[in-house]
Amino acid sequence: MSTTEATFQETSQSSRMGRGSLAMAWYGLVSAMFFVYIGAALAQAYGTRDALVGLGLTVVVYGLINRILSGYAIRNGLTVTQFSRSMLGRTGALLATIVFAATAIYYAVFEGAILAFAFQAQFGGPMALWYAVVVVYTLPLVAGGIRRWLDKINGWLLPVYWGGLIAAVVWAGNTHGFSDDWLTHTVPAVGLANGGPGWLATFAAFMGVWILMMYTMDFAALGHPKDEGFHKTYTFGWLFYTLAFGANALIGIFLTFTMPGLEATETGVASGLVSLLGLFGLLIVFVSQTRINTANYALGIANLREFGERALKVRLPGIVWNLLGAGIIFLLMLLPVVQYLLLALSWQGALVTGWVAIALTHIALDKKHGRSPDPGHLPDSAFRHINVAGVSAWCISAAAGIALIQSGQPWGMTLGTLVTPLLAAALYCGIRRTRSGRHRAATVAGR
Repeated sequence: MSTTEATFQETSQSSRMGRGSLAMAWYGLVSAMFFVYIGAALAQAYGTRDALVGLGLTVVVYGLINRILSGYAIRNGLTVTQFSRSMLGRTGALLATIVFAATAIYYAVFEGAILAFAFQAQFGGPMALWYAVVVVYTLPLVAGGIRRWLDKINGWLLPVYWGGLIAAVVWAGNTHGFSDDWLTHTVPAVGLANGGPGWLATFAAFMGVWILMMYTMDFAALGHPKDEGFHKTYTFGWLFYTLAFGANALIGIFLTFTMPGLEATETGVASGLVSLLGLFGLLIVFVSQTRINTANYALGIANLREFGERALKVRLPGIVWNLLGAGIIFLLMLLPVVQYLLLALSWQGALVTGWVAIALTHIALDKKHGRSPDPGHLPDSAFRHINVAGVSAWCISAAAGIALIQSGQPWGMTLGTLVTPLLAAALYCGIRRTRSGRHRAATVAGR
């Protein structure tokens, strides 16, 4: 077992988190400004009705998938890396680990950049200074990983976040007037050839955030089996996504259509809150981004360390990995990463949705054939080098999805995101059954 597993991802009964602590640690992800912005942007693009229909479908699908993955992780104490060894092989699992690390770090960069923009909007000064401030104050909050104090940080800040957003809604309505324009906004219908209909395009856009399925497994592995029912429903299930996607989107849509000049862009909502509420608006953005980025930093750095130890055989103290991760995040902030958010989400969608589909198929096939999960404490040597079925299905489906996304066709981004998980599941199921059939035939012939 690597050092990272022994510290951050240790899942023995003694190291698991209580029900309330794990729930509060996880609910740090409910307050991303990204969820406020993306809901408003999709409503502007496709009309409020279609955006809300797509959001409703998203909440249902996320709730169902994470009910399965969280229950599996809680019962078996398996993180993404540990679980991926079974379906991808010990070397193939490294691909899942580095994709997880890169995506979490990307989100840390994006969410941190939003807060830096808010600081600059209030106080002025160079962006590089505020990028540094964001990284420096966030890093100590994640020292020790999830179990240290993320539950306390997020528990204290949760009422401030929701209270602040509700205050922003009341303030904006009283200042600019309440109307139903935000609910009745319509646009010309978008056909299939242009990436529509709107509700399907909205659903596909949120598939770009299926990285939360990986987040779910790493958090859920810290839960007690006795709390499985609670966590599947309330911590990682429908309630969380109703708040994270639904409530945040409604607030974002209302503010965008109520406040003149507020842009539904990556930084527009945060800047609008600061312009509307001054220091109180900055406090809302600060609380929001601090809560979400504690999880992004913790998971990004932990999986970066996992990859370094497993793939590169580099053994370094935890503080060195924390500083290395923080340095990477700061340097990426200096690049125009925020401008490529939607493209990055599409590429991530093609990669991560394939992994999720293979994971669900793997769990279903194991259950059908009565095969028990491989324990997380098994050494890497207990697993085959490459699981052909898993790696082939993931690589082929991701390549097909990215090719569609980059095709230049208006329907490419929506179709590419939707096709990837279906293709991944079908390929994994087909290849695994074929290889199992050949193995059985070879065994019979040998007899």
